Amino acid sequence: MTKYQNINDLKVSIELLNFVNNELLKDTGISSKKFWDGFNEAVHDLAPKNKELLNTRENLQKKIDNWHAKNKGQKINIQVYKKFLKEIGYLEEEGPNFKIETQNVDDEIAKIAGPQLVVPIMNARYTLNAANARWVSLYDSLYGTNIIESDEGGSERYDPLRGQEVIKFVREFFDKYIPIDGSSWKDIALLKVINKELIISKNNLEYKLKEKNKFIGYRGDANKPSAIILKNNNLHFEIIINPKAFSAAHDIAGISDVIAESAISTICDNEDSVAAVDAKDKVICYRNWLGLMKGDLKIQFEKNGKNLERKLNPDRSYISKNGKKLKLKGRSLLLIRNVGHLMTNPAIILKDGSEVPEGIMDAFITTAAAIHDLKKNKNSEKGSVYIVKPKMHGPHETAFTDLIFSKVEELLGLKKNTCKIGIMDEERRTSVNLKECIRSLKNRVFFINTGFLDRTGDEMHTSMEAGPMIKKGEMKSSIWISAYENNNVDIGLECGFSGKAQIGKGMWAMPDKMREMMSEKISHLRAGANCAWVPSPTAASLHALHYHQIDIFKEQEKIKKRQKAELDKLLTIPIADRPNWSLEEINSEISNSAQTLLGYVVRWIDQGVGCSKVPDINNIGLMEDRATLRISSQHIANWIYHGITTKIQVIEIMRQMAKIVDKQNENDKNYVKMSDNFETSLAFKTACDLIFTGREQPSGYTEPLLHNNRLNKKINQN
Repeated sequence: MTKYQNINDLKVSIELLNFVNNELLKDTGISSKKFWDGFNEAVHDLAPKNKELLNTRENLQKKIDNWHAKNKGQKINIQVYKKFLKEIGYLEEEGPNFKIETQNVDDEIAKIAGPQLVVPIMNARYTLNAANARWVSLYDSLYGTNIIESDEGGSERYDPLRGQEVIKFVREFFDKYIPIDGSSWKDIALLKVINKELIISKNNLEYKLKEKNKFIGYRGDANKPSAIILKNNNLHFEIIINPKAFSAAHDIAGISDVIAESAISTICDNEDSVAAVDAKDKVICYRNWLGLMKGDLKIQFEKNGKNLERKLNPDRSYISKNGKKLKLKGRSLLLIRNVGHLMTNPAIILKDGSEVPEGIMDAFITTAAAIHDLKKNKNSEKGSVYIVKPKMHGPHETAFTDLIFSKVEELLGLKKNTCKIGIMDEERRTSVNLKECIRSLKNRVFFINTGFLDRTGDEMHTSMEAGPMIKKGEMKSSIWISAYENNNVDIGLECGFSGKAQIGKGMWAMPDKMREMMSEKISHLRAGANCAWVPSPTAASLHALHYHQIDIFKEQEKIKKRQKAELDKLLTIPIADRPNWSLEEINSEISNSAQTLLGYVVRWIDQGVGCSKVPDINNIGLMEDRATLRISSQHIANWIYHGITTKIQVIEIMRQMAKIVDKQNENDKNYVKMSDNFETSLAFKTACDLIFTGREQPSGYTEPLLHNNRLNKKINQN
């Protein structure tokens, strides 16, 4: 049981209280009394407003449900539907054009386009890997993935032929995007620096880069450098020259590796990818974030029988081509994703006996941790704190977020608008009112993005009464999704994001399928995104190559000229018109959703793992988090409700899939089988409840059921 201490009108868990007083506030100049007095006042002012906004969500949903029920069986007239949405306040009037006015934005946000990692802040090792993924070996990333095809792929024994293919890939890439005037990177024998220029030798002949400004510096002796630094589209490569290295044995130029500037920014996630349900869990998350902001986070672990330590990388030092000292940031720019407005947490109890809104607690504590960085400007050179705020529904909720952080800044003594806000465009009410959402945060906003999974989950829940939804695989080619993706970019560019803020696209969910990622994910750049999510440092280094291929800011200028996405299409509901699917088709669709749902939930409930690579029904590893869970549970719930399938059929499929998931996890010594006793498996029960009570869950979110059952699991384990 959680132990609490009374502080003003609050009951604060002892574990959280000790962390805040003894670790978080130390060396900030803010006393624990000032913090708790201010927090007490602020949270009791904000919590009722938070509750009122959640009530508005419920009331709007009831009105939409009733409208669809009243018009059941009739084809939806989009003009009548829009009029109705305006009358109830779901669709708001769009105001005049404006430009965002966010100040003190770091170059990693405004001027450098590149990959963005998302990492569960609860896992210190993964978090350090992500923070250090600003620079990643391109050779290793190519060698260890399916981009290079050979029989030795994945083998522990080094395959020199595969190694040569890696070198060939990189040299051909350089020939395209950093070409040598009159020669090829495949033929070089020597690299040196003479008179501020990179000289490339081959057969006693000397060559230079076609674009000389792409060489910016080196390390070591100019005549015999140990590294060469190249720059293209604001991204860097570091060519490592070490003839004695094993990897340079067959390289006449002595190049042992090429390091790619990769994860330009990283979202440290307190939300969808973590299972943090109480004070103990939250302190783990907060302590890791504090360690990042102080710069002293480190972890010891064992790998392959060796004891290793991981800590944050230092900046990278070079000599500029002008002979002066040159430093490049060694770490990814770190953003923190707070929890949305829905969830509460038992870490703090308010004076009315209710739990603290978790997003409000996150705002004060994660920003307080960032004060340590603001004193030295190591993470943010411009003195900003970057908070990504998920699952906001419409302009009133984004305005509420502005109010929260105004109070945070007031209490912590920070300059107004120090806290920058990223708007995740992943709820339907935000999508259709995106311009007004941005307007409410025009002095703070640094980021908007699209998230297909959560957005689809909300699409289905909002229109649950309208009819049976199309298959999940058909969603990506539906009318609303293309309008949604285009609208996000159109509105962002119209509001002046280009060169000032990020426009992002969603996650590549198959970390083992890198060749496929390289083929498909370049579409995010062509769509106008200057950052896009990747699941690993390896994926970041490979996706970074796309940003060398396309100058995204020029691409955005072209996109500004296209016709804007249409609201009518954005509001087109993806219901199936007289579906005549066979029983086999229906069961296959449900089986696919049920298997991944179970594979994720069993780790969440039993082991507290909020994000993991879950093998799908074909044993392809997919990165799963709560967004994936939301779409799967809502889709099956919709099909049951509209008679496409039955609860009995779904239970039978769930049991079959649970046996498959159990088999897939048989090598995990901590795994508890669901199929040994379905009646007593809390994980299996939770997965079923997500489906069978899916219509009743607020906005179709999975968090309430997951958190409640994880807490029960922890209590029973203790």
